Amino acid sequence: MRKNFLSVCILFFLVLVNPTSSLAVTTPALGAKSWLLMDVVSNQVLASRHAEEKTTARAASKLMTTYLVFGALKEGRLSLKQSVVIPEKIAVLNSGGSRMFLQAGGKATVQELLYGLIVHDADDAALVLSLVVSGDEKRFVELMNQESLRLGMKSTLYASPFGSGKGGYSTLSDLAVLAANVIREYPAYYFNFSVRELTYNSIRMRNPNRLLWLDPAVDGLMATNGSGQSYMLVASARRHSALGERRLLSIVSGAVSDQARTQESLKLLNWGFQNFDMIRLFEKDQIVAKPEVWKGSSGNMEVGFIEDTYISIPKGAVPRLRSVLVRNDPLIAPIDEGARIGTLKVMIENKVIAELPVFALEQINVASFLGRLWDTICLWFK
Repeated sequence: MRKNFLSVCILFFLVLVNPTSSLAVTTPALGAKSWLLMDVVSNQVLASRHAEEKTTARAASKLMTTYLVFGALKEGRLSLKQSVVIPEKIAVLNSGGSRMFLQAGGKATVQELLYGLIVHDADDAALVLSLVVSGDEKRFVELMNQESLRLGMKSTLYASPFGSGKGGYSTLSDLAVLAANVIREYPAYYFNFSVRELTYNSIRMRNPNRLLWLDPAVDGLMATNGSGQSYMLVASARRHSALGERRLLSIVSGAVSDQARTQESLKLLNWGFQNFDMIRLFEKDQIVAKPEVWKGSSGNMEVGFIEDTYISIPKGAVPRLRSVLVRNDPLIAPIDEGARIGTLKVMIENKVIAELPVFALEQINVASFLGRLWDTICLWFK
């Protein structure tokens, strides 16, 4: 009878460094209710506090609206220069949030509306853009929730394009997933997040993300205010290293003031850059293992990574790194090149710091009839 079992392959890294280096990294003490720090390149959460607790969906809503607009721009369904007539619905908007004071019957370009949404956290800009993308606010909210599920945001529910009102919620963990995907998928439109101020209808509006003035490494994303003036800032910063660009994403929520969220976000980003190093774990097409394959044209298969793979680790932690390759066995042909066949768990001592998908590096076709028959018999005794 066939049985599935986990095959574990232990891979140790041989390095010439001081083995007594300390692995301890003391997390920073921040004046905020909750926070999270992510390495966008490796997709690792480096540190967090209360990141799974549900919070208002204001920032997540604004960012998801931006994400869907970027998608429409990339697909050619919208253009930045496209002129939009402001609908009558804007006159009855009573969200209680920031506005760029759009007037029903007036006109604005998609670019101006994006600036209003991103730079000024404008609820009216978010509403108009939702109507431009889908033609209906309710339909747009459905799209928001569909994309949320597709991205793996398991604790988020959208109720409006701008996040005001009842029913919507999210978590910092889900917000980090969304922000990281915005950065990765739409680099051509990411410049919108670095705009410091705009003028619309002779009204000058400044970006509430004050880090754009304080730290040249910071180039986005957005700041929002929740109920009771609970200040949140989602910020990203990039710095260059010997291996290329490093990018960290910080989210600080529940700060008591604009100044506090700015200072705490800066503290969190600096802590990440100062206490973690980025290393290239594996190169593209580097073979990690050669597991056994059943009923295939070859008895073994080369597996590894289909792109260069990086992780962030605490400074001095390289000597204690080890990895465990976990597969769902038995591996049975046919197996397509590029198919995911397992997960590499990267650990420092016994703590998992990253889980990386591992792929087939070659095509394995089915064996002859006799070969398949023999392997079937062998599997009965596994």
